[in-house]
Amino acid sequence: MGAEKTDATADHTSKGEFSDVSGHDGESLQGPSRYTLQRKLKNRHIAMISIGGVIGTGLFVGTANSLSYGGPIGLLLGYIVMGTIVYCVMISLGEMVAYLPIPGGHIKLAERFVDPAFSFAMGWNYWYDWAIGSEIAAAALLINYWNYTVNDSVWVVICLAVVVAINMLGAGAYGEAEFIFASIKVITITGLIILGIIIDLGGGPNRDRIGFRYWKNPGPFVQYNGIQGAKGRFLGWWAVLIQAAFSFIGTEIVAIAAGEAKNPRHTLPKAIRRVYIRILLFYIGGTLVIGLLVPSNNPLLVLNSGTAQSPFVIAIETAGIRFLPSIINACLLTSAWSNSSSSLYTASRAIHGLAASGNAPKIFLRTTRNGLPYVAVLFTAIFSFLAFMAVSKGAGSVFNWLSDMTSVAGLMTWFGISVTYLRFYKGMQVQGIDRKTLPYYTNLQPYAAWWGVVSTITICFFSGWSVFLEGNWNTATFVTNYVLFITWPILYFGARLYYGTKPIAAADMDFKRDIAEIVADSYEEPPPKNKMEAFWQWLM
Repeated sequence: MGAEKTDATADHTSKGEFSDVSGHDGESLQGPSRYTLQRKLKNRHIAMISIGGVIGTGLFVGTANSLSYGGPIGLLLGYIVMGTIVYCVMISLGEMVAYLPIPGGHIKLAERFVDPAFSFAMGWNYWYDWAIGSEIAAAALLINYWNYTVNDSVWVVICLAVVVAINMLGAGAYGEAEFIFASIKVITITGLIILGIIIDLGGGPNRDRIGFRYWKNPGPFVQYNGIQGAKGRFLGWWAVLIQAAFSFIGTEIVAIAAGEAKNPRHTLPKAIRRVYIRILLFYIGGTLVIGLLVPSNNPLLVLNSGTAQSPFVIAIETAGIRFLPSIINACLLTSAWSNSSSSLYTASRAIHGLAASGNAPKIFLRTTRNGLPYVAVLFTAIFSFLAFMAVSKGAGSVFNWLSDMTSVAGLMTWFGISVTYLRFYKGMQVQGIDRKTLPYYTNLQPYAAWWGVVSTITICFFSGWSVFLEGNWNTATFVTNYVLFITWPILYFGARLYYGTKPIAAADMDFKRDIAEIVADSYEEPPPKNKMEAFWQWLM
Protein backbone atom coordinates (compact mmCIF):
# COMPACT_ATOMS: atom_id res chain seq x y z
CA MET A 1 0.00 0.00 0.00
CA GLY A 2 1.28 3.48 -0.79
CA ALA A 3 0.36 4.71 2.66
CA GLU A 4 2.88 2.44 4.31
CA LYS A 5 5.82 4.11 2.60
CA THR A 6 7.93 6.75 4.28
CA ASP A 7 9.75 9.74 2.86
CA ALA A 8 13.13 8.13 3.43
CA THR A 9 14.54 9.37 0.17
CA ALA A 10 13.02 12.82 0.20
CA ASP A 11 15.74 15.45 0.08
CA HIS A 12 13.92 18.29 1.83
CA THR A 13 16.88 20.55 2.48
CA SER A 14 20.43 20.98 1.39
CA LYS A 15 21.47 19.33 4.64
CA GLY A 16 19.28 16.29 3.98
CA GLU A 17 16.15 15.92 6.06
CA PHE A 18 15.34 13.56 8.88
CA SER A 19 18.50 11.48 8.72
CA ASP A 20 19.75 9.48 11.65
CA VAL A 21 23.03 11.08 12.58
CA SER A 22 24.37 8.54 15.00
CA GLY A 23 27.80 7.48 13.92
CA HIS A 24 28.08 10.26 11.36
CA ASP A 25 30.07 12.88 13.21
CA GLY A 26 30.67 15.86 10.99
CA GLU A 27 29.40 14.08 7.89
CA SER A 28 26.90 15.53 5.46
CA LEU A 29 23.35 14.55 6.12
CA GLN A 30 22.50 14.31 2.45
CA GLY A 31 21.09 11.18 0.91
CA PRO A 32 18.70 8.51 2.12
CA SER A 33 18.15 8.31 5.84
CA ARG A 34 18.42 5.12 7.82
CA TYR A 35 15.63 5.92 10.27
CA THR A 36 12.93 8.53 9.60
CA LEU A 37 9.59 9.73 10.82
CA GLN A 38 6.98 7.28 9.56
CA ARG A 39 3.38 7.73 8.43
CA LYS A 40 1.54 5.94 11.25
CA LEU A 41 -1.39 8.29 11.93
CA LYS A 42 -4.57 6.86 10.43
CA ASN A 43 -7.61 8.67 9.04
CA ARG A 44 -9.50 8.44 12.32
CA HIS A 45 -6.47 9.75 14.25
CA ILE A 46 -6.19 12.84 12.06
CA ALA A 47 -9.96 13.35 12.08
CA MET A 48 -10.22 13.21 15.87
CA ILE A 49 -7.07 15.31 16.37
CA SER A 50 -8.57 17.98 14.10
CA ILE A 51 -12.04 17.85 15.69
CA GLY A 52 -11.30 17.40 19.36
CA GLY A 53 -7.55 17.30 19.80
CA VAL A 54 -7.19 20.89 21.02
CA ILE A 55 -10.41 21.16 23.01
CA GLY A 56 -8.95 21.50 26.45
CA THR A 57 -8.52 23.48 29.60
CA GLY A 58 -8.76 26.77 27.73
CA LEU A 59 -12.44 26.10 27.05
CA PHE A 60 -13.20 24.05 30.16
CA VAL A 61 -11.25 26.11 32.73
CA GLY A 62 -9.84 29.29 31.17
CA THR A 63 -13.30 30.57 30.28
CA ALA A 64 -13.75 31.20 34.03
CA ASN A 65 -11.42 34.20 33.81
CA SER A 66 -12.94 35.34 30.52
CA LEU A 67 -16.47 35.35 31.93
CA SER A 68 -15.34 37.41 34.92
CA TYR A 69 -13.51 39.83 32.59
CA GLY A 70 -16.07 40.37 29.86
CA GLY A 71 -19.44 39.10 31.07
CA PRO A 72 -21.59 36.67 29.04
CA ILE A 73 -21.83 38.85 25.92
CA GLY A 74 -18.18 39.91 26.09
CA LEU A 75 -17.20 36.24 26.40
CA LEU A 76 -19.36 35.20 23.45
CA LEU A 77 -18.23 38.06 21.18
CA GLY A 78 -14.58 37.46 22.08
CA TYR A 79 -14.81 33.82 21.04
CA ILE A 80 -16.71 34.69 17.84
CA VAL A 81 -14.01 37.16 16.77
CA MET A 82 -11.23 34.72 17.64
CA GLY A 83 -13.14 32.00 15.79
CA THR A 84 -13.03 34.05 12.56
CA ILE A 85 -9.26 34.44 12.96
CA VAL A 86 -8.77 30.72 13.54
CA TYR A 87 -10.89 29.81 10.53
CA CYS A 88 -8.93 32.14 8.25
CA VAL A 89 -5.60 30.80 9.51
CA MET A 90 -6.72 27.19 9.09
CA ILE A 91 -7.97 27.52 5.51
CA SER A 92 -4.67 29.23 4.67
CA LEU A 93 -2.69 26.45 6.33
CA GLY A 94 -4.94 23.75 4.87
CA GLU A 95 -4.31 24.84 1.31
CA MET A 96 -0.54 24.58 1.82
CA VAL A 97 -0.30 21.35 3.83
CA ALA A 98 -2.82 19.50 1.67
CA TYR A 99 -0.54 20.24 -1.29
CA LEU A 100 2.72 19.69 0.58
CA PRO A 101 2.17 17.46 3.65
CA ILE A 102 5.85 17.36 4.60
CA PRO A 103 7.48 16.74 8.00
CA GLY A 104 7.93 20.01 9.87
CA GLY A 105 4.61 21.38 8.60
CA HIS A 106 4.31 25.14 8.41
CA ILE A 107 7.87 25.58 9.74
CA LYS A 108 9.29 23.90 6.63
CA LEU A 109 6.80 25.69 4.40
CA ALA A 110 8.03 29.04 5.73
CA GLU A 111 11.58 28.05 4.80
CA ARG A 112 10.48 27.24 1.27
CA PHE A 113 8.16 30.17 0.55
CA VAL A 114 9.28 33.05 2.78
CA ASP A 115 12.84 33.00 4.13
CA PRO A 116 14.99 30.46 6.03
CA ALA A 117 15.41 33.07 8.78
CA PHE A 118 11.62 33.41 9.04
CA SER A 119 11.41 29.64 9.41
CA PHE A 120 14.07 29.81 12.14
CA ALA A 121 12.09 32.36 14.16
CA MET A 122 8.80 30.61 13.52
CA GLY A 123 10.19 27.21 14.45
CA TRP A 124 11.76 28.18 17.77
CA ASN A 125 8.70 30.22 18.70
CA TYR A 126 6.48 27.23 17.90
CA TRP A 127 8.67 24.83 19.86
CA TYR A 128 8.60 27.09 22.92
CA ASP A 129 4.85 27.57 22.54
CA TRP A 130 4.31 23.84 22.99
CA ALA A 131 7.18 23.08 25.36
CA ILE A 132 5.81 25.11 28.28
CA GLY A 133 3.60 23.10 30.62
CA SER A 134 0.44 25.18 31.01
CA GLU A 135 -1.87 22.17 30.67
CA ILE A 136 -0.04 20.28 33.43
CA ALA A 137 -0.53 23.25 35.76
CA ALA A 138 -4.21 23.15 34.78
CA ALA A 139 -4.33 19.46 35.69
CA ALA A 140 -3.08 20.28 39.18
CA LEU A 141 -5.74 22.99 39.42
CA LEU A 142 -8.47 20.51 38.48
CA ILE A 143 -7.29 17.88 40.97
CA ASN A 144 -7.44 20.50 43.73
CA TYR A 145 -11.22 20.33 43.31
CA TRP A 146 -11.15 17.02 45.20
CA ASN A 147 -8.15 17.45 47.46
CA TYR A 148 -6.38 20.72 48.19
CA THR A 149 -4.22 19.29 51.00
CA VAL A 150 -1.80 17.32 48.78
CA ASN A 151 1.18 19.24 47.41
CA ASP A 152 0.74 20.15 43.72
CA SER A 153 4.14 18.61 42.90
CA VAL A 154 2.60 15.13 43.32
CA TRP A 155 0.02 15.80 40.62
CA VAL A 156 2.61 17.40 38.34
CA VAL A 157 4.85 14.30 38.55
CA ILE A 158 1.97 11.93 37.85
CA CYS A 159 0.78 13.95 34.86
CA LEU A 160 4.31 14.22 33.45
CA ALA A 161 4.84 10.47 33.77
CA VAL A 162 1.66 9.72 31.80
CA VAL A 163 2.46 12.25 29.07
CA VAL A 164 6.08 11.14 28.56
CA ALA A 165 5.08 7.46 28.53
CA ILE A 166 2.49 8.03 25.77
CA ASN A 167 4.96 9.94 23.61
CA MET A 168 7.82 7.49 24.07
CA LEU A 169 5.62 4.74 22.62
CA GLY A 170 5.63 6.51 19.23
CA ALA A 171 3.26 8.25 16.83
CA GLY A 172 0.94 5.25 16.55
CA ALA A 173 0.44 5.07 20.32
CA TYR A 174 0.03 8.84 20.50
CA GLY A 175 -2.61 8.66 17.75
CA GLU A 176 -4.53 5.93 19.58
CA ALA A 177 -4.33 7.74 22.93
CA GLU A 178 -5.38 11.01 21.32
CA PHE A 179 -8.26 9.28 19.57
CA ILE A 180 -9.53 8.03 22.95
CA PHE A 181 -8.86 11.30 24.79
CA ALA A 182 -10.35 13.44 22.03
CA SER A 183 -13.42 11.19 21.88
CA ILE A 184 -13.92 11.73 25.62
CA LYS A 185 -13.55 15.48 25.13
CA VAL A 186 -16.02 15.63 22.25
CA ILE A 187 -18.57 13.55 24.18
CA THR A 188 -17.99 15.67 27.30
CA ILE A 189 -18.40 19.08 25.68
CA THR A 190 -21.42 17.88 23.66
CA GLY A 191 -23.01 16.46 26.80
CA LEU A 192 -22.24 19.61 28.79
CA ILE A 193 -23.85 21.85 26.18
CA ILE A 194 -27.00 19.69 26.15
CA LEU A 195 -27.05 19.49 29.95
CA GLY A 196 -26.47 23.24 30.17
CA ILE A 197 -29.52 23.93 28.02
CA ILE A 198 -31.60 21.58 30.19
CA ILE A 199 -30.43 23.29 33.39
CA ASP A 200 -31.04 26.73 31.90
CA LEU A 201 -34.62 25.77 31.08
CA GLY A 202 -35.28 24.55 34.61
CA GLY A 203 -34.65 20.84 34.14
CA GLY A 204 -32.21 20.54 37.06
CA PRO A 205 -33.07 19.09 40.48
CA ASN A 206 -33.65 22.60 41.89
CA ARG A 207 -36.17 23.38 39.09
CA ASP A 208 -34.67 26.86 38.74
CA ARG A 209 -35.44 28.25 35.29
CA ILE A 210 -32.46 30.56 34.67
CA GLY A 211 -33.13 31.71 31.13
CA PHE A 212 -31.21 34.94 30.46
CA ARG A 213 -31.28 36.02 34.10
CA TYR A 214 -27.52 36.60 34.35
CA TRP A 215 -27.54 38.68 31.18
CA LYS A 216 -29.70 41.14 33.11
CA ASN A 217 -28.09 40.85 36.53
CA PRO A 218 -25.11 41.27 36.92
CA GLY A 219 -25.42 42.22 33.23
CA PRO A 220 -24.27 41.33 29.71
CA PHE A 221 -20.88 43.03 30.08
CA VAL A 222 -18.43 43.65 32.91
CA GLN A 223 -17.05 47.11 33.56
CA TYR A 224 -13.41 46.04 33.47
CA ASN A 225 -11.38 47.10 36.52
CA GLY A 226 -14.27 49.32 37.58
CA ILE A 227 -13.95 51.53 34.48
CA GLN A 228 -17.43 52.78 33.64
CA GLY A 229 -19.20 53.20 30.33
CA ALA A 230 -18.40 51.89 26.86
CA LYS A 231 -14.67 52.06 27.56
CA GLY A 232 -14.92 49.62 30.46
CA ARG A 233 -17.10 47.23 28.46
CA PHE A 234 -14.73 47.36 25.48
CA LEU A 235 -11.72 46.63 27.67
CA GLY A 236 -13.56 43.69 29.22
CA TRP A 237 -14.24 42.26 25.77
CA TRP A 238 -10.63 42.83 24.70
CA ALA A 239 -9.40 41.01 27.81
CA VAL A 240 -11.32 37.95 26.62
CA LEU A 241 -9.43 37.78 23.32
CA ILE A 242 -6.06 36.66 24.69
CA GLN A 243 -7.68 33.88 26.73
CA ALA A 244 -9.81 32.88 23.75
CA ALA A 245 -6.62 32.57 21.75
CA PHE A 246 -5.30 30.11 24.34
CA SER A 247 -8.46 28.01 23.91
CA PHE A 248 -7.99 27.83 20.15
CA ILE A 249 -4.20 27.38 20.13
CA GLY A 250 -3.23 24.03 18.67
CA THR A 251 -5.77 23.97 15.87
CA GLU A 252 -2.77 24.03 13.54
CA ILE A 253 -1.36 20.79 15.00
CA VAL A 254 -2.77 18.94 11.99
CA ALA A 255 0.03 20.53 9.92
CA ILE A 256 2.72 19.05 12.16
CA ALA A 257 0.94 15.69 12.09
CA ALA A 258 0.86 15.84 8.27
CA GLY A 259 4.37 14.38 8.05
CA GLU A 260 3.21 11.25 9.87
CA ALA A 261 -0.28 10.96 8.37
CA LYS A 262 -1.29 8.12 6.09
CA ASN A 263 -2.82 9.14 2.75
CA PRO A 264 -2.31 12.86 3.61
CA ARG A 265 -3.87 14.31 0.47
CA HIS A 266 -7.14 12.64 1.38
CA THR A 267 -7.20 13.00 5.16
CA LEU A 268 -5.93 16.58 5.53
CA PRO A 269 -8.46 18.41 3.30
CA LYS A 270 -11.23 16.47 5.02
CA ALA A 271 -9.91 17.53 8.43
CA ILE A 272 -9.53 21.19 7.43
CA ARG A 273 -13.09 21.36 6.09
CA ARG A 274 -14.40 20.41 9.53
CA VAL A 275 -12.74 23.27 11.40
CA TYR A 276 -15.91 25.35 11.32
CA ILE A 277 -17.81 22.54 13.11
CA ARG A 278 -15.44 22.73 16.08
CA ILE A 279 -15.58 26.54 16.15
CA LEU A 280 -19.38 26.83 15.94
CA LEU A 281 -20.51 23.82 17.97
CA PHE A 282 -17.89 23.46 20.68
CA TYR A 283 -16.47 26.95 21.22
CA ILE A 284 -19.32 29.29 20.33
CA GLY A 285 -21.95 26.89 21.66
CA GLY A 286 -19.94 26.22 24.81
CA THR A 287 -19.34 29.88 25.67
CA LEU A 288 -22.99 30.73 25.01
CA VAL A 289 -24.11 28.08 27.51
CA ILE A 290 -21.49 29.14 30.09
CA GLY A 291 -22.73 32.75 29.90
CA LEU A 292 -26.28 31.58 30.55
CA LEU A 293 -25.50 29.36 33.55
CA VAL A 294 -22.95 31.26 35.65
CA PRO A 295 -23.05 34.92 36.77
CA SER A 296 -19.90 36.86 35.88
CA ASN A 297 -19.44 37.95 39.50
CA ASN A 298 -19.21 34.40 40.91
CA PRO A 299 -16.06 34.37 43.12
CA LEU A 300 -15.13 30.82 42.02
CA LEU A 301 -14.35 32.17 38.54
CA VAL A 302 -11.13 33.80 39.77
CA LEU A 303 -8.37 31.35 38.83
CA ASN A 304 -5.73 33.08 40.97
CA SER A 305 -7.45 31.66 44.02
CA GLY A 306 -5.97 28.23 43.27
CA THR A 307 -9.33 26.59 44.08
CA ALA A 308 -11.16 27.79 41.00
CA GLN A 309 -13.55 25.50 39.19
CA SER A 310 -14.67 25.03 35.62
CA PRO A 311 -17.78 27.16 34.89
CA PHE A 312 -19.52 23.93 33.86
CA VAL A 313 -18.80 22.35 37.26
CA ILE A 314 -20.00 25.51 39.05
CA ALA A 315 -23.27 25.40 37.10
CA ILE A 316 -23.87 21.70 37.78
CA GLU A 317 -23.20 22.12 41.51
CA THR A 318 -25.53 25.13 41.67
CA ALA A 319 -28.26 23.12 39.95
CA GLY A 320 -28.01 20.55 42.76
CA ILE A 321 -26.87 17.58 40.67
CA ARG A 322 -24.96 15.23 42.97
CA PHE A 323 -21.92 13.17 41.91
CA LEU A 324 -21.91 14.54 38.34
CA PRO A 325 -19.49 17.43 39.12
CA SER A 326 -16.79 14.93 40.07
CA ILE A 327 -17.38 12.88 36.93
CA ILE A 328 -17.19 15.98 34.76
CA ASN A 329 -14.05 17.15 36.55
CA ALA A 330 -12.47 13.75 35.85
CA CYS A 331 -13.30 14.15 32.16
CA LEU A 332 -11.75 17.61 32.21
CA LEU A 333 -8.66 16.11 33.81
CA THR A 334 -8.27 13.67 30.89
CA SER A 335 -8.55 16.74 28.67
CA ALA A 336 -5.57 18.33 30.43
CA TRP A 337 -3.62 15.07 30.01
CA SER A 338 -4.57 14.92 26.35
CA ASN A 339 -3.44 18.46 25.61
CA SER A 340 -0.21 17.92 27.55
CA SER A 341 0.46 14.85 25.40
CA SER A 342 -0.28 16.84 22.25
CA SER A 343 2.05 19.59 23.45
CA LEU A 344 4.97 17.20 23.87
CA TYR A 345 4.25 15.51 20.54
CA THR A 346 4.05 18.81 18.66
CA ALA A 347 7.07 20.43 20.31
CA SER A 348 9.26 17.37 19.73
CA ARG A 349 8.34 17.28 16.02
CA ALA A 350 8.95 21.02 15.78
CA ILE A 351 12.51 20.80 17.10
CA HIS A 352 13.06 17.71 14.91
CA GLY A 353 12.07 19.85 11.92
CA LEU A 354 14.35 22.66 13.08
CA ALA A 355 17.26 20.23 13.21
CA ALA A 356 16.41 19.03 9.71
CA SER A 357 16.73 22.60 8.47
CA GLY A 358 20.05 23.11 10.24
CA ASN A 359 18.44 25.44 12.79
CA ALA A 360 18.95 23.13 15.79
CA PRO A 361 21.66 20.61 16.77
CA LYS A 362 21.73 17.50 14.58
CA ILE A 363 21.30 15.25 17.59
CA PHE A 364 17.57 16.03 17.48
CA LEU A 365 17.36 14.18 14.15
CA ARG A 366 17.96 10.84 15.83
CA THR A 367 15.03 8.45 15.63
CA THR A 368 14.46 4.87 16.67
CA ARG A 369 13.93 2.07 14.18
CA ASN A 370 10.18 2.74 14.47
CA GLY A 371 10.49 6.44 13.65
CA LEU A 372 10.35 7.90 17.18
CA PRO A 373 12.47 11.09 17.54
CA TYR A 374 13.42 10.08 21.07
CA VAL A 375 16.06 12.76 21.65
CA ALA A 376 13.61 15.51 20.68
CA VAL A 377 10.90 14.01 22.92
CA LEU A 378 13.12 13.67 25.99
CA PHE A 379 14.72 17.11 25.58
CA THR A 380 11.34 18.79 25.19
CA ALA A 381 9.94 16.92 28.20
CA ILE A 382 12.53 18.64 30.41
CA PHE A 383 10.81 21.98 29.85
CA SER A 384 7.52 20.61 31.12
CA PHE A 385 9.08 20.96 34.56
CA LEU A 386 8.07 24.63 34.34
CA ALA A 387 4.77 23.33 35.67
CA PHE A 388 6.48 22.84 39.05
CA MET A 389 6.13 26.60 39.51
CA ALA A 390 2.58 25.69 40.53
CA VAL A 391 4.04 24.30 43.76
CA SER A 392 5.36 27.62 45.06
CA LYS A 393 3.12 30.13 43.30
CA GLY A 394 -0.21 28.28 43.17
CA ALA A 395 -1.63 26.34 40.27
CA GLY A 396 -4.13 29.06 39.34
CA SER A 397 -1.54 31.84 39.00
CA VAL A 398 0.92 29.63 37.13
CA PHE A 399 -1.82 28.49 34.74
CA ASN A 400 -2.59 32.14 33.99
CA TRP A 401 1.07 33.01 33.36
CA LEU A 402 1.79 30.02 31.16
CA SER A 403 -1.48 30.36 29.25
CA ASP A 404 -0.62 34.02 28.51
CA MET A 405 2.76 32.97 27.10
CA THR A 406 1.17 30.16 25.11
CA SER A 407 -1.45 32.55 23.71
CA VAL A 408 1.09 35.10 22.46
CA ALA A 409 3.40 32.43 21.03
CA GLY A 410 0.42 30.78 19.35
CA LEU A 411 -0.80 34.06 17.87
CA MET A 412 2.68 34.70 16.48
CA THR A 413 2.57 31.21 14.94
CA TRP A 414 -0.72 32.11 13.25
CA PHE A 415 0.87 35.36 12.08
CA GLY A 416 3.72 33.35 10.56
CA ILE A 417 1.33 30.90 8.89
CA SER A 418 -0.65 33.77 7.35
CA VAL A 419 2.50 35.48 6.06
CA THR A 420 3.71 32.16 4.62
CA TYR A 421 0.40 31.67 2.84
CA LEU A 422 0.53 35.15 1.29
CA ARG A 423 3.95 34.31 -0.15
CA PHE A 424 2.65 30.88 -1.26
CA TYR A 425 -0.31 32.61 -2.96
CA LYS A 426 2.02 35.11 -4.67
CA GLY A 427 4.30 32.33 -5.88
CA MET A 428 1.34 30.46 -7.36
CA GLN A 429 0.27 33.62 -9.21
CA VAL A 430 3.71 34.44 -10.57
CA GLN A 431 4.41 30.87 -11.70
CA GLY A 432 0.98 30.52 -13.31
CA ILE A 433 -0.23 27.63 -11.14
CA ASP A 434 -4.01 27.33 -10.97
CA ARG A 435 -5.04 26.99 -7.30
CA LYS A 436 -8.17 25.14 -8.37
CA THR A 437 -5.97 22.16 -9.20
CA LEU A 438 -4.81 21.89 -5.57
CA PRO A 439 -6.20 19.18 -3.25
CA TYR A 440 -7.86 21.94 -1.19
CA TYR A 441 -8.54 25.63 -1.86
CA THR A 442 -11.10 28.33 -1.04
CA ASN A 443 -12.30 31.50 -2.74
CA LEU A 444 -11.72 33.60 0.40
CA GLN A 445 -8.03 34.09 -0.34
CA PRO A 446 -5.96 36.20 -0.03
CA TYR A 447 -8.33 38.24 2.14
CA ALA A 448 -8.57 35.55 4.81
CA ALA A 449 -4.79 35.44 5.15
CA TRP A 450 -4.59 39.23 5.42
CA TRP A 451 -7.15 39.14 8.24
CA GLY A 452 -4.95 36.58 9.96
CA VAL A 453 -1.86 38.79 9.64
CA VAL A 454 -3.45 42.03 10.83
CA SER A 455 -5.57 40.62 13.66
CA THR A 456 -2.90 38.42 15.26
CA ILE A 457 -0.20 41.08 15.37
CA THR A 458 -2.68 43.65 16.74
CA ILE A 459 -3.88 41.38 19.55
CA CYS A 460 -0.28 40.50 20.48
CA PHE A 461 0.74 44.15 20.61
CA PHE A 462 -2.07 45.01 23.02
CA SER A 463 -2.10 41.71 24.91
CA GLY A 464 -0.65 43.11 28.13
CA TRP A 465 -2.47 46.44 28.12
CA SER A 466 -4.10 45.84 31.52
CA VAL A 467 -0.80 46.29 33.40
CA PHE A 468 -0.65 49.91 32.21
CA LEU A 469 -3.88 50.84 34.00
CA GLU A 470 -3.32 52.98 37.07
CA GLY A 471 -2.36 50.87 40.07
CA ASN A 472 -2.52 47.66 38.05
CA TRP A 473 1.16 47.04 37.26
CA ASN A 474 2.19 43.38 37.47
CA THR A 475 5.69 42.43 36.36
CA ALA A 476 4.86 38.74 35.85
CA THR A 477 1.89 39.59 33.61
CA PHE A 478 3.95 42.07 31.59
CA VAL A 479 6.79 39.59 31.04
CA THR A 480 4.56 36.64 30.12
CA ASN A 481 2.60 38.75 27.62
CA TYR A 482 5.51 40.43 25.86
CA VAL A 483 8.67 38.33 26.17
CA LEU A 484 7.83 36.09 23.20
CA PHE A 485 6.39 38.97 21.17
CA ILE A 486 9.71 40.81 21.53
CA THR A 487 11.76 37.64 20.97
CA TRP A 488 10.26 36.96 17.53
CA PRO A 489 11.88 39.92 15.64
CA ILE A 490 15.14 39.33 17.53
CA LEU A 491 15.21 35.73 16.30
CA TYR A 492 14.26 36.69 12.76
CA PHE A 493 16.67 39.56 12.18
CA GLY A 494 19.39 37.82 14.16
CA ALA A 495 19.08 34.76 11.92
CA ARG A 496 19.11 36.90 8.78
CA LEU A 497 22.32 38.59 9.87
CA TYR A 498 23.99 35.38 11.05
CA TYR A 499 23.06 33.19 8.08
CA GLY A 500 23.00 35.97 5.49
CA THR A 501 19.61 34.90 4.13
CA LYS A 502 17.09 36.96 2.21
CA PRO A 503 13.41 36.56 1.29
CA ILE A 504 12.73 34.08 -1.51
CA ALA A 505 11.45 35.65 -4.73
CA ALA A 506 8.08 34.39 -5.94
CA ALA A 507 9.57 33.21 -9.23
CA ASP A 508 12.18 31.13 -7.37
CA MET A 509 9.79 29.27 -5.06
CA ASP A 510 9.93 25.49 -5.38
CA PHE A 511 6.48 23.92 -5.79
CA LYS A 512 7.72 20.61 -7.23
CA ARG A 513 10.14 19.11 -4.70
CA ASP A 514 8.65 16.23 -2.64
CA ILE A 515 5.59 15.93 -4.87
CA ALA A 516 6.61 12.50 -6.22
CA GLU A 517 6.93 11.05 -2.70
CA ILE A 518 3.65 12.63 -1.60
CA VAL A 519 1.77 11.23 -4.60
CA ALA A 520 3.31 7.81 -3.88
CA ASP A 521 1.92 8.00 -0.34
CA SER A 522 -1.58 8.81 -1.62
CA TYR A 523 -4.23 6.33 -2.61
CA GLU A 524 -7.96 6.06 -3.17
CA GLU A 525 -9.94 4.97 -0.14
CA PRO A 526 -11.78 1.66 -0.72
CA PRO A 527 -15.55 2.17 -1.16
CA PRO A 528 -17.73 1.38 1.87
CA LYS A 529 -19.28 -2.09 1.95
CA ASN A 530 -22.37 -1.11 3.93
CA LYS A 531 -24.16 1.86 5.50
CA MET A 532 -22.19 1.58 8.74
CA GLU A 533 -18.88 1.81 6.89
CA ALA A 534 -20.25 4.70 4.81
CA PHE A 535 -21.19 6.56 7.99
CA TRP A 536 -17.76 5.85 9.53
CA GLN A 537 -15.97 7.15 6.42
CA TRP A 538 -18.09 10.29 6.50
CA LEU A 539 -17.42 10.78 10.21
CA MET A 540 -13.70 10.08 10.06
